[in-house]
Amino acid sequence: MSDNIEGKVVVITGASSGLGEATARLLSAEGATVVLGARRVERIQSLADELTGSGGKALAVTTDVTQFDQVKRLVDAAVETYGHIDVMLNNAGLMPHSPLERLKVEDWEQMIDVNIKGVLYGIATALPYMKEQKSGHIINVSSVAGHKVRAGGVVYAATKHAVRVISEGLRMEVKPYNIRTTVISPGALDTELVDRITEPDIREGVRKITNEMALPAETFARMVAFAMSQLEEVDVNEILFRPTRQEL
Repeated sequence: MSDNIEGKVVVITGASSGLGEATARLLSAEGATVVLGARRVERIQSLADELTGSGGKALAVTTDVTQFDQVKRLVDAAVETYGHIDVMLNNAGLMPHSPLERLKVEDWEQMIDVNIKGVLYGIATALPYMKEQKSGHIINVSSVAGHKVRAGGVVYAATKHAVRVISEGLRMEVKPYNIRTTVISPGALDTELVDRITEPDIREGVRKITNEMALPAETFARMVAFAMSQLEEVDVNEILFRPTRQEL
């Protein structure tokens, strides 16, 4: 698997826990250089130190993906430190489910800012470098919720559907520049997203599902590695996966 991973410079948002952390660990073990972005600087710096101590190359940059300048600083730091960027993994996301009638407007705005604008900012900052070097790979994270809507998760589903639309449009637009694009839509995974649901009854319901069937975050990391490891002329555009037991 490492044939097309070793030596690549990979920028990861939302790298302080869950999917981002698991992916950073796996890719580093496969020989990639990882540039870690997240708001929790202590977490990403600790991870970077751990990976570097194990013989890898890692850089931590404090990043709030709702701020364009901070995402630009993250990507610029990757290029300034390592000379180029090969992969942009737009992973940062929020999932504060609630029925629309509860009018959790602040939660809605946070999801739009992180799940949609954060992805756009990641694309906007990585794309100029990739266009210039005529190579690169942009990986965006959607969800099963981007394919199926369920009561209580309407706004989250809308943001994740938007990621799929953005990814498909991006795929068509970057063909002249030899850039690959992948959107990954996971089902139930064991991450901290559940803990950040602000409505206690919804949180407990989602946690029950998670406890029953959720896959470990490493499952997602292997999907990223699969898409990256293909020959450069192979463009894996979309991956949708679920726990075997998950019906939705």
